[in-house]
Amino acid sequence: MSQEVRSVVIAGGGTAGWMTAAALARVLGPRLTITLVESSEIGIVGVGEATIPAIAQYNRLVKIDEDDFLRHTQGTFKLGIEFVDWYEKGQAYMHAFGPVGRDLAYIPFHHYWLRDQATAGSLWDYSLNWLAAKQARFGRVERIPDTPLAGLLWAYHFDASLYAAYLSRLAQSNGVRRIDGKISAVLQDSDGDVRALRLEDGRELAAEFFIDCTGFRGLLIEGALKTGYEDWSHWLPCDRALAVPSARIAPLLPYTRSTALEAGWQWRIPLQHRTGNGHVYCSAFTSDERAKDLLLANLDGEPQAEPRPIRFTTGRRKLFWNRNVVCMGLASGFLEPLESTSIHLIQVTIQRLILLFPHHGDNEERRREFNRSAAAEYEYIRDFIILHYFANQRVGEPFWDACRNMSIPESLRRRIELFRETAGIFCSPDDLFQLTSWLQVLWGQGVRPRATHPFVESVAPGDRAGYLQDLRRLISQAAQQLPDHAQFISGSRSKAG
Repeated sequence: MSQEVRSVVIAGGGTAGWMTAAALARVLGPRLTITLVESSEIGIVGVGEATIPAIAQYNRLVKIDEDDFLRHTQGTFKLGIEFVDWYEKGQAYMHAFGPVGRDLAYIPFHHYWLRDQATAGSLWDYSLNWLAAKQARFGRVERIPDTPLAGLLWAYHFDASLYAAYLSRLAQSNGVRRIDGKISAVLQDSDGDVRALRLEDGRELAAEFFIDCTGFRGLLIEGALKTGYEDWSHWLPCDRALAVPSARIAPLLPYTRSTALEAGWQWRIPLQHRTGNGHVYCSAFTSDERAKDLLLANLDGEPQAEPRPIRFTTGRRKLFWNRNVVCMGLASGFLEPLESTSIHLIQVTIQRLILLFPHHGDNEERRREFNRSAAAEYEYIRDFIILHYFANQRVGEPFWDACRNMSIPESLRRRIELFRETAGIFCSPDDLFQLTSWLQVLWGQGVRPRATHPFVESVAPGDRAGYLQDLRRLISQAAQQLPDHAQFISGSRSKAG
């Protein structure tokens, strides 16, 4: 008798549901029968999405053509995230993707820069992504010509509803069956496993395995299986958001902007046809009306709708795989979109599910590994986001004072103190954000080391200065040769069309 699981039902569409369906169909179809049920009467949460470079792995998996994808989703390129007024008012920095400088003799670049920073210029002078972003330039440059230096590393901004529709067409063309209907009940067998979903019209959708993409409701993972939720609002107290589109303005910037406000922050995501905006805030420190007023007052263009409210509790499910159900997207937990990790968390959960896909019989060890690695992923990202709030100098503002004085996870405290002690940044291979990401946010948020690596002194001062000067010159020249971002997208649309 075959041990294969041959049927899966995905509950819910949107970004999570259709990303999952498209990937499973590409890797496991047609051996696996995949059914997705969604209601055309229920909307999705996102009004604009920003991603990180790891999405390229997903695109390769499902064989998405980049130009075609950008044309259908009104997408733009993203080179990083600018943080305005986070450390203190009037200060800005960027978490730019890609390398910063180039390591020398096994010692990370930033130690050399720190040793000579009085004459070495800004840290971001050594980031091609930063220079291109601030000049609104973009090109598919994987390496700076005639040098050993890496080129640009990019992600995307796109319209979430258009993205879901794009993936829906892709998935259905690869054999996924879509059913339009509302789930009225989750049916379980005598052992507690889910056996079927009952729809309002009486139909029942039976399967051997189920994937919960029902958003915050978590109809299967929580509603039926009572999995439990780990609340992190004591570290990340923002609990509400307002989202609104506005008219596109020029120039078309290839980066996300996050601006700190009095009790939270505002995002700006530039798309081809409009700009996505939102205000993430803490209801204990401001009112909904005040949050709406601040959001509208800080738009770059005219609003195109009324702000849409979203409520959430930051944290994660206690289990991501419980019995014969795996949860995806908002059904699995919520980390505010400060570092654009929402889609990444869907993507890595899909990858993890493919690698540990269940079979009939004992799945205990693969389920345990799935839950362990998923929890670790959430915690790594959680700490990175907390850092932005904790390391601030917005003294005298109640929300920011509370963030600066809160007790933080021990894992984050160790990272901060290690950097303060000797500029050390050590990341697990499983960490989503590696050295250059932590470096930029630690430095941008005002965390300063007391020392650098002693081996830096083995390079003569003149050689260090020449090395840094050459890097700055090569990176600056490369940025100036890149095309205008809007013109590049226009050319890509013409080729895709």
